[in-house]
Amino acid sequence: MSEPRFTGPDPIVEIADVRELGRDLVVVPDRDVDLVPNIGVIGGTQSVLVVETGMGPLNAEKVLAFAAEYAKGRRIYLTTTHFHPEHAFGAATFAGEATYLVNRAQAEDLAHKGEGYLAMFRQLGEPVARQLEGAELPTPDEVYDGAFGLDLGGRVVELRPTGRGHTKGDQVISVPDAGVLFTGDLTEAGQFAIFPWFPPYDVDVSGLRWIAVMEKLEAEAPRVVVPGHGATGDARLLTDIRDYLRELRDETWRRRDSQADEATIAEEVSALMIERHPDWRGREWIERGVACLCAEHTSA
Repeated sequence: MSEPRFTGPDPIVEIADVRELGRDLVVVPDRDVDLVPNIGVIGGTQSVLVVETGMGPLNAEKVLAFAAEYAKGRRIYLTTTHFHPEHAFGAATFAGEATYLVNRAQAEDLAHKGEGYLAMFRQLGEPVARQLEGAELPTPDEVYDGAFGLDLGGRVVELRPTGRGHTKGDQVISVPDAGVLFTGDLTEAGQFAIFPWFPPYDVDVSGLRWIAVMEKLEAEAPRVVVPGHGATGDARLLTDIRDYLRELRDETWRRRDSQADEATIAEEVSALMIERHPDWRGREWIERGVACLCAEHTSA
């Protein structure tokens, strides 16, 4: 597998086309720019919660300024769906201005893998390196075990770790009264699932666990799903990713059972997935997904 390389424009958050998803609940869309996440701001009578920071201090400054204006004096909380740089590596900018909350597994990811990911992303290319200039790894203000109900005042938002899937520390953010679910990179819209399979440095992604997570989330039938990247949609986004992951597993394991070598499996499965989803982006992630599922086939 070739090393990942970023060839797109600078991954810059733009506070534009902000979409209202419900009462006192908005999303700043990624505008289909690679390595820019969808960013949420959820309000209650006393506080607001920001979901994701964007990559690096410059992006985080924009997000913080928008959140402060939106809050109008209310207390600001911050959470991130997982530890990857475009989602969490602006959190240090919020220090002193917001309370940063994450689950324990995500805090461990930040502590144990953060420096490695910062170094890896800086090597992706100049557009990414520019946004990570001056980036510091964040230290969470509060770390929780299990699900955490954050009372914003008249609205309780649920921060729920899912266990291993895209990362070890994945969590979803649910706004029950609005039927809105923020999934991070457990779900993408119009894109192949991102498998951060980088042996021997990071092998926490699990295709099998990811499928189980998606089955549980789909059963909740949220009204609105905010993916990590791509357009906000409904519960069909969950179904699309669940079905794709099942396809990837089945086609990979069928060939693995026939004793095909991994390179052949990757080539054949990639061609098949592209044929089935010709409009999806992120084709480079299929091969890494195959490698992950080959490893899981061996241990199954």
